[in-house]
Amino acid sequence: MTAATHPAEPRTRALRRRDTEHRLAHDVDVWVASAAPDGMPYLVPLSFSWDGEALWVATPAESQTGRNLAATGTARLALGPTRDVTVIDGEVEFFELEALPREHGDRFAARSGFDPRGLAARYRWFRITPRRIQAWREVNELPGRELMRGGRWLD
Repeated sequence: MTAATHPAEPRTRALRRRDTEHRLAHDVDVWVASAAPDGMPYLVPLSFSWDGEALWVATPAESQTGRNLAATGTARLALGPTRDVTVIDGEVEFFELEALPREHGDRFAARSGFDPRGLAARYRWFRITPRRIQAWREVNELPGRELMRGGRWLD
């Protein structure tokens, strides 16, 4: 039988959290789902940096994603492949590029290889603070997939 028909034993919540924290610290890109105030969904990949509490992304202020994030203050993010996914629901704050401390922008640029600060288009920083995090690989990890609720890690 293949691994697809017999998945590995489910990870403990502690191991899933460690895997999620590793992904936040080392992955470069995240799928960002947002919605317009009328509910029209929009999905794009963006580079991000993690500061230990929130994910930071930069996108043009007038892009569909920029407008959606600023208007609704919420986003859903997905890290990893479909068979090892982390899904994050978060609250969004936005900042003009010059409002962010230089060292944070430098960290983002070093991590992602992209620096929006020198571009002609008006970009904004978006700080996405996780409120709920789920992580699972296979169907046997669906129970217990919730790692964070209300912005607090679960034990």
